[in-house]
Formats: sequence, structure tokens, C-alpha cells
Amino acid sequence: MKPLSGIRVLDFGRYIAGPYCAALLADYGADVIRVERVGGNEDRFPVPVAEDGAGAGFLQMNRNKRSLALSLGSVEGQAIVKRLVATADIVVANMPADALAKAGLDLESLRATKPDIILVTASAFGEQGPMAGRVGFDAVGQAMSGVVRLTGTPDQPYRAQVNYVDFGTAIHCAFGAMVALRERDRTGLGQQVSGSLLGTATAMSNALSIDYALNGVERVPMGNRSFGSGPTDVFATRDGWIITQVVSNPIFARWAKLVGAPELIDDPRYVDDMARGDNGEALSARMAAWCATRTTEEAIETLGAARIPAGPVLDPSQVMAHPQVQAMGYVEHVRYPGTPAPAPIVGAPIALSGAVRDPMQRAPQSGEHSAAILAELGYSADEIAAMVAAGVVQLASA
Repeated sequence: MKPLSGIRVLDFGRYIAGPYCAALLADYGADVIRVERVGGNEDRFPVPVAEDGAGAGFLQMNRNKRSLALSLGSVEGQAIVKRLVATADIVVANMPADALAKAGLDLESLRATKPDIILVTASAFGEQGPMAGRVGFDAVGQAMSGVVRLTGTPDQPYRAQVNYVDFGTAIHCAFGAMVALRERDRTGLGQQVSGSLLGTATAMSNALSIDYALNGVERVPMGNRSFGSGPTDVFATRDGWIITQVVSNPIFARWAKLVGAPELIDDPRYVDDMARGDNGEALSARMAAWCATRTTEEAIETLGAARIPAGPVLDPSQVMAHPQVQAMGYVEHVRYPGTPAPAPIVGAPIALSGAVRDPMQRAPQSGEHSAAILAELGYSADEIAAMVAAGVVQLASA
């Protein structure tokens, strides 16, 4: 039995924060039902990779789930949701509080149907404050955390291309869901778990704020270098790029010996990490010269043998084929209808020594499991057919 077998999760989430939270629970056995509108929600379609328009992120975020597609605004659709809530342990919904209440997914409404329900929400800015009701995506969290200002150059801040604030919020929410389940085991009570993009972003960047509060220094962007270590940077090799992150005196000493400059170990300009950050331009120049005469493979092997943190800068097309990625078994190749090849999907990148995950199931097509789910709720075949004919419910073939 998988760790979360017997736990039912209703996923009303959209895009990343809600759906990825639910996907993590699904990876370890929770029965996750994606509840979406007829025709599929808008988060199905960005960066389409399949004939039905399903997008790359959708295939990742909705693995191991079932789909129930219905008219959420109809009286019949609301009755289905209410019956579904009565069977659930967790409801996931990343939307502002007013939208939750309008959809009948606020904690008070859910508790009227299932007193011990756990509601997991993720908003852009949190539940209180002047921006509480506003919408926002990952990049806004990045920007308001101070990270965007320190990324890039003094003349042009840059955001990260990967939505790490969204994913971080999803992970925090999944953690909160596990804590709430444990608390329910003790007390019998459900509760609301509230996460936010802004909260995640400020937690991840908190050391920057502590640095400013206690040191009074307004750090400035410096490309790929670090103000707190060196040589930490991206370097060109004969056939590509690598990155190094030299942190701590022991690692710096090994690096200095490796590049043929042991005298740098006792140089007062490089006495500690902060000093090396302050003088990082000279260290990067030294490392750039060393890398320029070597291939990426040669540089990585030599640095690795010397126990200096380094890795190749890979193109997205290279990641899944990397020997270390393959060796760790992170990737499963899953066929979604209408794609030119199986999609390489990464499940929860953690391994439990006492739990085995089943082979990954692909993301569902819109309404693919509607009939089965409604039958589980006690609806007859005639009732389901009538709801399909009325446009209340969508089946996969409709």
C-alpha cells in the first residue's frame, strides 16, 4: 500500500501552485480528481504539445490524476461538487478568498458538507493586507522578493525562466497538507492551509533581507557572480559552459591549488567568502583562463576529482539524456494521446526507502474519468447520460 492510499484530493487548482501540490500527493498514492470546466480549463493549453492542445506544463502538473469535467456554475454541477466533497479528505484551490467563497469552496461552505475537510489554498499575496484580493503569477513573487533586482546587471534586472516561486508554493502547500492530515489524526478536526506566492518568495530570499537589516548593505547585481563567495560564476569552455560555486576556505584552497595559484590561499584579498565575493572579478578571470583551454567534460571531471562544486550548463534538450539524471531514475516516459512521442515526466524527486511508487499515469484528457467518478458517487447511467446531454458534464469522447 502506498503512503497516501485512501486519501482523496479534489484539485480545483490552476496552472502550477495548486496542481503541482496535488500532483505530489498523487505521486504517493492519493486519489486526486482534477475538477475542471467542460472543455478544459485555460491552464491545459500553454505551450501545446498534443493534438488536443494539451501543454507541456499540464502534462507535468497533472500526472497520476483523474479528470471530472462539469459546468461548475450550474445547479447540477454544484450538487455534484457537494456530493464529491462529502467523499474527500483534501480540497486544493489556488484562488483569492472571494473567488473561493463564490465557488462554494471556502472552509465554512466545505465544512457544512464535510466537517473534517482540509482546505489547501494558494493565493498571490496572502489572506490579509492591501493586495490580498489581487491576482498574480510567479514573476510578481520573484520581483517583490528582491531577487529580480539582484539578478542580471545593474541596468537590467532579470527574472528566472523557471517558475520557482510557484513550485516552492506548491511544495509548501503539500507540506502543510501533510501537517494538517497529521493534526486531523490527533484531533479529528480539519482546517485551512494557506500559502502564497509572496510568502514563498520572501521565505526563499529571506537571507537577503537579514543581510540588509543587520549589515546595512544594499547588494547590487553582478551577473552570475556572487557577493558572498568566489569564484562563483559561469565560464566558457572550449565546447560549452560550466558553473562553479566555490564556498568555504577548504574548497577555495583546493581550487587555488588546482588552477596553479596556491599563493591565493594566504592572499588577504581572499581571506574569507565575503572577501572573495568582493574581489570576485579577479577570481573569475583566473578561472575563465583555466576553463578556456579545456572541454566541458575535462573541466567537470577535473573539478569533480578535486571535490570542487561544478556542473555543466546544459541546454533543455540535453537534460534528460544526462547520465546522472538517467541514473537517478527521475524521468518516466509517458504517452499522452496525440503527442509525437512519449513525454519525459519527472515525478516527485524524493525516494522513500519503505515505499514504492507505481508506474506513472499520464495526465487525463478533459472529462476522461467523468463517468467513472459520477458512478462512484451513486449516479446511474441514465442520470449521467442526461447530464451529458444537458451540457452539465463532459465525457472524454464528447
